Amino acid sequence: MRKMRKILSGLLLISLVVGMGIQISQAKEEELKGTITLSGAWALYPMVVKWAEEFQKIHPKVRLDVGAGGAGKGMADCLAKVVDIGMVSREIYPEEIKKGAWWVSVTKDAVVPTINENSPALKELLAKGVTVEACVGIWITGKIENWGDVIGRKVLHPIHVYTRSDACGAAKTWAKYMGKKQEDLLGVGVYGDPGLAEAVRNDVLGIGFNNINYVYDAKTKRQVKGIRVLPIDFNGNGQIDRDEDCYNTRDEIVQAIATGKYPSPPARDLHFVSKGKPERKVVTEFIKWVLTLGQRYVPESGYINLTQEKLQEQRKKLEGE
Repeated sequence: MRKMRKILSGLLLISLVVGMGIQISQAKEEELKGTITLSGAWALYPMVVKWAEEFQKIHPKVRLDVGAGGAGKGMADCLAKVVDIGMVSREIYPEEIKKGAWWVSVTKDAVVPTINENSPALKELLAKGVTVEACVGIWITGKIENWGDVIGRKVLHPIHVYTRSDACGAAKTWAKYMGKKQEDLLGVGVYGDPGLAEAVRNDVLGIGFNNINYVYDAKTKRQVKGIRVLPIDFNGNGQIDRDEDCYNTRDEIVQAIATGKYPSPPARDLHFVSKGKPERKVVTEFIKWVLTLGQRYVPESGYINLTQEKLQEQRKKLEGE
């Protein structure tokens, strides 16, 4: 009887060892690995770079290749299956959906008008702000050509208008705020968010627009040297009221976007887009992580978390519910 117990104990031990070996083998097989490619919106680029860094710490065998180039490039690349994920900083158009565009929203930010910090009308512009009507006169009709027409006194300095040359969410969002399309925007075309910020920084008479993460320094959270955000007079009363003054730091503008004080547009959701629902596990697991644990990195990166309800909607969409 004792001998039989020893035999059974030995068999049980062997079974446990074999079982553990199978589990370890399965764990190794299930370990995420592979490459995920992304391209598109400058607006999403800094956030996705951060997500990629953190995801790769958890899954060292996963490589994420992230490139910018504008929302138009992101959409074109994903629909052509050149990349796994297109980063898009505007709404998804019906014609893109017909071509197979599938998307989830992942975070939120906003576009702000910018001027040079040495603008001859800086003090009055910061106090009065700019109305949507003035923006239309500057970027759409071209009827406002002088800074004096914006601040209401004679100033013999012309406005040098800049816009984006690439198909991008920032320009589409800024144009939408004025009830128009990117193609309607006047100004010298400049490629990319960094390029447009640099153009305004180098021109004391310049005016442009940027995604907030190209206007605020990531470390100090203050506006970058050479550029000032031009406040928007949303209620059109000729001055920037206390509840409209939300531009001194990145934290202030982020809070204003989150609470709706800085409305949409120019605030907007940012999206991951693919040609059809992603099928590769490494891609779906990355998106799932972005919509869950990855959200912890959103505020520190200068972006705005979507509501829990909206994040849940996006997760259900990914899971096919």
